[in-house]
Amino acid sequence: MNLVKALLSVAVIKEWSMYQIDVKNAFLHGDLEEEVYMKLLLGLPQSCDSQLVCKLHKAICGLKQSPRAWYAKLNSVLISAGFHRSNADSSMFMRSRTAGKLVVLMYVDDLIITGDSDEEIANLKQALQQQFDIKDLGLLKYFLGIEMASSHKGLFLNQQKYVLDLLKDAKMSDVKPAKTPLDSKLKFSLEGEPLPNAGYYQRLVGKLIYLTITWTDISYYMSIVSKFMHSTTFEHFNIVKRILRYLNESVGCGIVMKNNRSTQIMGYCDANWAGNSIDRKSTTGYCIFVGGNLVTWKSKKQAVVARSSVEAEYRSMTSTTCELVWLCKLLCDLGVFNSQSMPRYYDNQATMHIASNPLFHKRTKHIEVDSHYVCEQVQT
Repeated sequence: MNLVKALLSVAVIKEWSMYQIDVKNAFLHGDLEEEVYMKLLLGLPQSCDSQLVCKLHKAICGLKQSPRAWYAKLNSVLISAGFHRSNADSSMFMRSRTAGKLVVLMYVDDLIITGDSDEEIANLKQALQQQFDIKDLGLLKYFLGIEMASSHKGLFLNQQKYVLDLLKDAKMSDVKPAKTPLDSKLKFSLEGEPLPNAGYYQRLVGKLIYLTITWTDISYYMSIVSKFMHSTTFEHFNIVKRILRYLNESVGCGIVMKNNRSTQIMGYCDANWAGNSIDRKSTTGYCIFVGGNLVTWKSKKQAVVARSSVEAEYRSMTSTTCELVWLCKLLCDLGVFNSQSMPRYYDNQATMHIASNPLFHKRTKHIEVDSHYVCEQVQT
């Protein structure tokens, strides 16, 4: 979804039109490269004969190779139409001609088409119609649970309908709203009365994680409650209910993307050293802006225990650098070349000295990252 938000940000800055297409029965268009046989379906006259099977000529839903076959089919169609695949993400295709520039973003059977020429977009739709059975959904307004409202101020992304449906399923539509997701002084533990229905907790947390696409302020709290998927107690379930109460307070929140006449990439990162009182692991957090628009963010527990605050901060800076490099490559594929440097703001002097001075690298032997790679990419 970071790719979708990055593409939307570029489209807003470049003032491109965005359209959505749905491919009907997408998996049935895939061509099989191997011989696949299946048992006869129940109800057919010959289904009682266990020795009879049927040979598939096309991919069908349920086969493991169906997604790969559908991607290969669409890839061949777009390549023959003059597109080339992005090096930053294999689900994005671009085409540049004198008539205009086109970008196609693929997500299973949904396609987002954007570019600076409406005529080229119409020609592409007609070409896809000849190959597949498609449904033209018009201007991009709703994509994978994300509502997109355009106005003179920019593009507003929110998941209001998703939140309302989630509150309704959890039977918390009429509960008292909360001003904050969690109490800052709350202490977590693994002890407590086990929750009988842990599956309900897991499904609820999974739905809330998807909500972090447009809700930045619950990302940290979702990284906390997702740690107790397999050892759930009533205390953990009450924390999730508190988050739902907070969502009920601010249902219409989202992010706004504006045309700020700039494509500069900048990032902010930080780390919470040993913030988890259970396993003493640190948390990495960052957010990255493209042209003043918030595009990507992350709040995740680090994989190993940091032996110092400098190590935790350095790991956070490394993750931010990798995301900055990916966004830079993505924008270059989109034709948005920016010769400016990518500033990354941080508040730890020791970490900045390690990244800028190779003499300090010998102090980071215990850190499982390539410090030379970090320095090289920062300078790039």
